[in-house]
Amino acid sequence: MKINTSFSVVIRLFLWLVMIVGGAVYALMIDWGTPLFSNIAFHIVCALLGIIILKLAFNAAGNGGRELTKGRVGDIPRMETNRLVTTGLFSCMRHPMLFGLTLLPLGWGLLLGSPTFIMVIAPLEMLFIIVMVIIFEEMEVKRKFGEAYKAYSKEVPMVSFNSECLKKLFKNRG
Repeated sequence: MKINTSFSVVIRLFLWLVMIVGGAVYALMIDWGTPLFSNIAFHIVCALLGIIILKLAFNAAGNGGRELTKGRVGDIPRMETNRLVTTGLFSCMRHPMLFGLTLLPLGWGLLLGSPTFIMVIAPLEMLFIIVMVIIFEEMEVKRKFGEAYKAYSKEVPMVSFNSECLKKLFKNRG
């Protein structure tokens, strides 16, 4: 099966996998046998919160992805764009999908019920995602869309905590 996507996207997906799986293995090794990790009530509360946060993260990815497909014209690799999208979610924040997916490590850590993942690894992974967006994603779209992106970035923030924007981002579209 041939995957039609860019090397950059493959590397990012690989890093996500390493962070999520590697972080989980490391955290579970540390937490195994600790009193909090052995507490069933802690696991139930964490699992419920984790499911909610993961649902929000996946809603954001889906909603942003649907909007981003407007930037695909012609036969280009999956998860790539060749037209700047500035409508819908992208009218109130430049990186809605990545903003939502920043919640993924926290949701995963909660679902695992791992105190180490929740308090140490998830925040580090979230910070890593933010840095990756600031450095690589911004650099890539500036190179791809030039002056149009520079003008857009002056008008629209990277992320927005505006309630209407967040409602659009996290809305369940089934």
